[in-house]
Amino acid sequence: MKILKSAVIALCLAGAAMGTFSTAAVAEEGRTTHKPIDVINGIQERIAGAVTAINNGAEDAEVAALIKKASDFAKELNANDKVDRENAKVKGHLKAAIASAKSANLQEARDHLAKAKEATEGLKKLL
Repeated sequence: MKILKSAVIALCLAGAAMGTFSTAAVAEEGRTTHKPIDVINGIQERIAGAVTAINNGAEDAEVAALIKKASDFAKELNANDKVDRENAKVKGHLKAAIASAKSANLQEARDHLAKAKEATEGLKKLL
């Protein structure tokens, strides 16, 4: 009985301690959150930058790095399930564009970027 009483008290104290800290207080320090519309606009800006680099005759690795920045920023979008599914399509096009740019097929990369930009426009309608 004495062991049972000690176990119950320990569980009660542990349960009470779990709710005393706010998740905001323990959150990551360097993490920045963005509004969904700001993320979508940022993705479009980065896609436009990559297309401009292709049009200006940039190197394959440089174009791939620019597309990678757009892809990484697309991971910041956090709204709802419908937006997440459409964002997965955008990320898929960006991933294909990175692969095309790395294989020196910049025309195909430009086509994938156009599809990604079109899908990004569709994201705005879902907000």
